[in-house]
Amino acid sequence: MTDTPRETRVLDAVVSLVDSLLDDFDVVDLLTALTERCAELLDIEAAGFLLADPLHQLRLLAATSEHARDIELFQLQADEGPCVDCYTTGRPVSVADIERATERWPRFVPAAAGAGFASVHAVPMRAAGIVLGALGLFGTRAGELTEADLLVGQTLTHIACVAILQEHPPTPATLMPQLRSALTSRVVVEQAKGLLRQMLGVSVDQAFNLLRTYARANGEHLTDVAQRLMTDRHSRPILVARLAELAAAPPH
Repeated sequence: MTDTPRETRVLDAVVSLVDSLLDDFDVVDLLTALTERCAELLDIEAAGFLLADPLHQLRLLAATSEHARDIELFQLQADEGPCVDCYTTGRPVSVADIERATERWPRFVPAAAGAGFASVHAVPMRAAGIVLGALGLFGTRAGELTEADLLVGQTLTHIACVAILQEHPPTPATLMPQLRSALTSRVVVEQAKGLLRQMLGVSVDQAFNLLRTYARANGEHLTDVAQRLMTDRHSRPILVARLAELAAAPPH
């Protein structure tokens, strides 16, 4: 456990993420890092971003792990849960003890409890007066998020909005192409993770970490590496070989 004051760690996270926005960044990589910061800074175990597509259907954009990914996707399949309610109402959702929300979410609660979660929360992501999605926060212990925690979560969702929309001032007319671009990036990364899982025999989490590590080490965008893996058959063998080397390397 770090001795650094929480306020200092929050400021460090914000500065680090904003610095990334001022550089050439990959949106999926940045937002995944943002969910990881949530798990570090708040009293939760996992986090994930859901973004609405042009038809107002929520889609997974980033998550701390496949564990978080699965519970977020279950919300979408069941059409119930904290992120669904948060997106619909545009207001934060905080449930300190998930077992008491069975009537509210009869399908989601057993799935979340079965996955080891005891508390669930969600913060809306919005821009130009439009709710774009929600940040889901999942704890393994019962308990409320404090006002300070919710404020940190809301701050991180604002950074996520800037990451998605920074090329143009957000207006209802300019939002849709940028949302499509972010969601398309996520789809390409998911496809590449699945391919690496099959080719290298690694877990989906490991496949993502390999792509991310390779991209950062070579100064490339995560999405560009994933795109090359999926579409460039000539360079694919060399890329897979290098990723396999990373997989075999001892941890630092």
